[in-house]
Amino acid sequence: MSAVPAALRTALVLLASWQVIVVAFAPPRYILPAPLDVAAAFRRQPLYLLDNTLVTLAEIAAGFVAGALAGIATALAVALFPRLGRAIWPVVLVLQAFPVFVIAPLLVLWFGFGMASKVVMTALIIFFPVASAFADGLRRTPPEIVDAAALTPATHRRTLFLLRMPLALPALVSGLRVAAPLAPLGAVIGEWVGASAGLGFVMVQANARMQTDTMFAAMSIIAILALALRRLVDALAPLLTPWAREDDFSSTIRQRKPQ
Repeated sequence: MSAVPAALRTALVLLASWQVIVVAFAPPRYILPAPLDVAAAFRRQPLYLLDNTLVTLAEIAAGFVAGALAGIATALAVALFPRLGRAIWPVVLVLQAFPVFVIAPLLVLWFGFGMASKVVMTALIIFFPVASAFADGLRRTPPEIVDAAALTPATHRRTLFLLRMPLALPALVSGLRVAAPLAPLGAVIGEWVGASAGLGFVMVQANARMQTDTMFAAMSIIAILALALRRLVDALAPLLTPWAREDDFSSTIRQRKPQ
């Protein structure tokens, strides 16, 4: 059966379970609203939620593109200049180890409360899985292919861009697939720290007013954005690697799993 009906069935089961819990335990609405309460929050303030969704969506789109391009450029630089790679890769790993909640206040301090700090936060979250996956794909070029290229007049640069990079594109797609659901996280965390609009801002304001139904409405939109971005990457994957089969991506993911 197709993936869409399966996802719809899962959503219906979760909603039904949620409704059963609310009916069985009758928690206060400010602790756990019913699904119908969340639906009422959508009906009560559709334009408010739509306007803030568009703000967050713009931050996600800009941050995803910026982070993906930065990750691709870094992986290529590491492969093109191995000495540079040995110098900058430990810095990348150290930055990746910092919790995003530690970095977010600094970004707001440096870039202000506007859109820039949220875009940078999103780009940072996207950057690490993309750079890591693509660099790993470039390193995994079969040695016999590299040895064969060494017998030709091709330079290191030409071998990288004409041979190793195309072979590493399935790994890049895997990295984009991992990063896509994380993009809304970066934007929302940036909005939590300081913003005047966006779904994170909606959640902060709703939490201060104990409007839990509005918080759940914003969370639902964030979940939909994450799923939609992942689906978009899946749809664009064949354009990046038209020669690769779907199981090529699966095998790449399996190879990256720790043994």
